[in-house]
Amino acid sequence: MALAMANNRNDATAGSRADGPFRGRIRALVEHPLFQPMVIGLIMFNGLVIIMETYDAGNRLLFALDRIIIWLFVLEVLLKIAGLGPRRYFGSGWNVFDFTIVAASLAFYSTSLVSVLRLVRVLRLIRMIPAIPALRKIIDSLMKSVPALTGILGLTFLIFSIYAIIGTTFFREALPYEYFGSFHHALFTLVQVVTFESWASQVARPVIEQLPWAWVYFVSFIIVGALVILNLVVAVILSYLNQEEDTHQQSQLDRLVQENEELRHDIRDIKTLLTEQRNKPEA
Repeated sequence: MALAMANNRNDATAGSRADGPFRGRIRALVEHPLFQPMVIGLIMFNGLVIIMETYDAGNRLLFALDRIIIWLFVLEVLLKIAGLGPRRYFGSGWNVFDFTIVAASLAFYSTSLVSVLRLVRVLRLIRMIPAIPALRKIIDSLMKSVPALTGILGLTFLIFSIYAIIGTTFFREALPYEYFGSFHHALFTLVQVVTFESWASQVARPVIEQLPWAWVYFVSFIIVGALVILNLVVAVILSYLNQEEDTHQQSQLDRLVQENEELRHDIRDIKTLLTEQRNKPEA
């Protein structure tokens, strides 16, 4: 164990020498426990400035604060690249995401496309996701669940298409054209139904007044579309969230087992050395 600790110390010393004192100081700065909370606070302050601009557009003070915030974001990115090194920094997808948003903010800042500039400034708030580990964990789980959700989305589109065709076939004359007059209108109406947005008063009841059997159509669609499909989506996402937690716990358990095994080997070596020392004949 002592030999391993010495090797690790030598490796760390060699790495520090390779990085140089300047990069070592910058890396210590960006890896400081208070650095990330300061970045989060800056992002939240940026969001507050953007919100205030919706009430007082063209305010010079808010404009100056926004420009200062942009250059602080640029300074943050430069510090991370200098401290961690380009390969380590761009090796993380979240760092690439941060870099893209900051670069876009800087590129479109002097453009005449005001709408694009406002969009990029709002997108800077998304940097809150990689800055907070809990949010980053949720997004990572969502990205991992995309392949499983693809099948559910395909099934959802199939069910919606079947019900949309049935709706345009039987309910075309019962409601105005914008409800079941065409296939895409029927799809939009079914989205309204599945979100429970005035579906009974605007859609279901007028149809049932003319076609009493239509309650079977709407009730079955609510059960299949809203209760089953949406719950399937939630179940898949929750399963990947739990899988991420299980993977983290398993990695910690494997690390503890490995450390325990190394400790047992070290104790065995110490016992062997003591036994050899005890059995060694005195000169």
